[in-house]
Amino acid sequence: MNRRKFLQYAGGVGLLVTVQDRALALVQSQSQNSWGLSPFEFDVTTIDKTGAVKQQQTHRAKFFPEPISSAAPLEMVAIASGQFWMGASRSEVAAQGHEFPRHRVKLPSFFMSKHPITQAQWAAVATLPKVKRDLDPDPAHFRGQQRPVESVSWLEAIEFCDRITQYTGRPYQLPSEAQWEYACRAGTQTPFHTGDTITSQLADYIGTTTYQAEAAGAYRQSTLSVGQLSSNAFGLQEMHGNVWEWCADNWHRTYHGAPRDGKAWLEGRRSQMRTIRGGGWLNSPAKIRSASRSGYSETGLNRTIGFRVTTV
Repeated sequence: MNRRKFLQYAGGVGLLVTVQDRALALVQSQSQNSWGLSPFEFDVTTIDKTGAVKQQQTHRAKFFPEPISSAAPLEMVAIASGQFWMGASRSEVAAQGHEFPRHRVKLPSFFMSKHPITQAQWAAVATLPKVKRDLDPDPAHFRGQQRPVESVSWLEAIEFCDRITQYTGRPYQLPSEAQWEYACRAGTQTPFHTGDTITSQLADYIGTTTYQAEAAGAYRQSTLSVGQLSSNAFGLQEMHGNVWEWCADNWHRTYHGAPRDGKAWLEGRRSQMRTIRGGGWLNSPAKIRSASRSGYSETGLNRTIGFRVTTV
């Protein structure tokens, strides 16, 4: 068994998170208007503590398709500028020390991929000219062209971004942790963008475990093809569960000293740990909250970790 396959089977991020626990303005910017964006519609579901639907509304957002291949276009959704409270509130169930202190962050507009990067998109970019390192075109443990790519390191995700940047001339990168949480919350301050709790009809996680008073649901024990579950008010999908997602930031055990301008927090690096967000298919609902965060080695491979990309 080679190193990649060994690390894929080495276990989920749940163990690592346990170790690490010692821790909307919707106005389109002029720069976004110049992209020739296309509109799309989607439904947004909000539920109460019992899992019952409180509200379901049709929302609209805009995106542009990045043609990295004819078979696997990358849909980049416009995220308006704004500010939000980053981190957990003191009253939040299952809040951890590394989710504090809660702090106000102001961000400029940006674009984020609608879904985690799929295996088809990864394979297409793996054929583009190398920038710094080779990419395995088929690294995932759970196979499926529309499933998220996983078992890719932070360094490999950076290479993916560098190759798209070189190919398109646009600056692609991993989201900063602040961008990620702002995009996940989409104007909400509840533990999930779905409301006070979440169900396995809305996300891929260990649905047999409950967070509030909702009924137990399904545990699929694998990733799901993207685009099947809930959208948030920005039009992004799979922000909760399915796979953890690499962020650009170094891992920090608290938010003391964190930037408030939305940029990646790269100072104070003491290890090779990078931040991951969103939780995955192998996690309880507490670990897929909007505020939930953890760290993982930048060279690590794990079948619960994928990523999405941003540009400006």
